[in-house]
Amino acid sequence: MLPRETLAVADIPGGETLTLVSHGRDFVVMLGRDELMGTRMQFSEEQLAELTLDRIAAPRPRVLIGGYGLGFTYRAALSRVPEGGSVTVAEIVPEILDWAAGPLAHLTGDTLDDPRGDIVIADVAALIDDAIDGTCKLWDAILLDVDNGPDGIVRDGNDRLYTRTGLARARDALNPGGILAVWSAAPDPAFARRLRDTGMAVEERTVRARPNNKGPRHTIWFAVRQ
Repeated sequence: MLPRETLAVADIPGGETLTLVSHGRDFVVMLGRDELMGTRMQFSEEQLAELTLDRIAAPRPRVLIGGYGLGFTYRAALSRVPEGGSVTVAEIVPEILDWAAGPLAHLTGDTLDDPRGDIVIADVAALIDDAIDGTCKLWDAILLDVDNGPDGIVRDGNDRLYTRTGLARARDALNPGGILAVWSAAPDPAFARRLRDTGMAVEERTVRARPNNKGPRHTIWFAVRQ
């Protein structure tokens, strides 16, 4: 069995510790002792961006992503965003970008320099609030993958994103026809009901973790502001 090698460690503000480890050719981000994400199961995170962008009618969409992670959702969004569109990532752990430019540079490529992209060290909830308050324009899509589902496991402060109030604020930060997309490692009927209670049109989609139709089944919700 191949050993795991610790490459870097970072503290989450108000949360636990993230550890980047290598395992052969694969890379894994650990949350405490639990595996949070890894390079072997990236397909559903890419689908979060690709399926959302495929549903957006805006010709120059403004996209907000909660959490950089290993960058799969960000890179997939950039691959789908047309000229004049933009992708903003809210990431609360600065060291994540050091990892992207360092041990994960072979995955990152030149995407950190893409003029359509912007990665800011901020809570995604703060950027949602900025759109509602008029500090920035409304978004055409908000993609949430800051936890392993609609539950603040990475830090308690994320819980507010998935409450009725938090979901309503995300809705209000969207342009008409805009989409709130939420990734989850598993179905969550209670969350789906809360999402529908916002008055948005909700579609629930099951996506495999790997492109060969193998690996765990993950859930993505797409909620459209009417």
